[in-house]
Amino acid sequence: MANDKEIKRKILSIQNTWKITKAMELISTVKMKKAQDLAIEKKDFVLEVLKIFLRLWDFFKDFPFFNKQENKKTLWVIITSNKWLCWGYNINVMKKVNDYILETKENIDFMTLWKKASLFVLRTWNNLVSDFSEDFGDIVDTIFIKNVTKYIYDSFLSGKYNKVVIFYNFYQNSIKQIPVAREFLPIEWKEIRDYLTEVTTKHFDIDKELENIRDNVDYIVEPNIEDIALEVVPMILDMMFHDIVLEAKASEHSARMMAMKSAKDNAYKIADELNLKYNKARQSIITKEVSEIVGWVEALKDS
Repeated sequence: MANDKEIKRKILSIQNTWKITKAMELISTVKMKKAQDLAIEKKDFVLEVLKIFLRLWDFFKDFPFFNKQENKKTLWVIITSNKWLCWGYNINVMKKVNDYILETKENIDFMTLWKKASLFVLRTWNNLVSDFSEDFGDIVDTIFIKNVTKYIYDSFLSGKYNKVVIFYNFYQNSIKQIPVAREFLPIEWKEIRDYLTEVTTKHFDIDKELENIRDNVDYIVEPNIEDIALEVVPMILDMMFHDIVLEAKASEHSARMMAMKSAKDNAYKIADELNLKYNKARQSIITKEVSEIVGWVEALKDS
């Protein structure tokens, strides 16, 4: 009896785990859907703003945001999650960072968003200059984005860094998230084109839009290029950074949803196996008791 009682306790424990992981899966599914909706809602705005940017590229290309500084130091921004239980989401980004450290041999400072990134930097004895982990959670608001990007702009324009690279997970679908290293500053045409393609390919004909831009090249910039650049460029970069963070959050919730689904399915499988084992143990006990009764009956008949 002690054995089947122990099995019964294990079954109850596994069933509780199943309930918890199922609840976490549902919560992550809702959060992932919200992050996806936020990313999709801004597609039209993203396209129009970037079209303005591409039209004015020739005016902007000599602005400080577009030129590398003389300093050889690089700022790396790492975006992870605040918690684990999201499969390889954080590990994949950290592997990407490690690979780049080995490849580039650059003099690097680190800025982190969310706790797992800051813990990774500190445990690997790298130089952490700024951490925004405590400033926000799952809800990504524009005020937070502006605080982060202001720090990045000020650091870059002051000449402290020659470039800024962002490491995060790009959301491809609910099953697959790709770790990405995106050069954020200085701004380059290839980066803008890649970003425009990634964000809008499913919703617009990119080649047609770019052709329309090339057909309309005569502009009078008022009041002057400096004022326009100081307003438009940071706005576009803020939008790009916001999109990156939303992609990272959608990837996180998707990874956690799949991790909890896998844990839930495994818990169900283990509970089913334990139930079978419990039933066999009970059947064995019942069979033994019936055999003993039959033996006693036969013994009484003989007497």
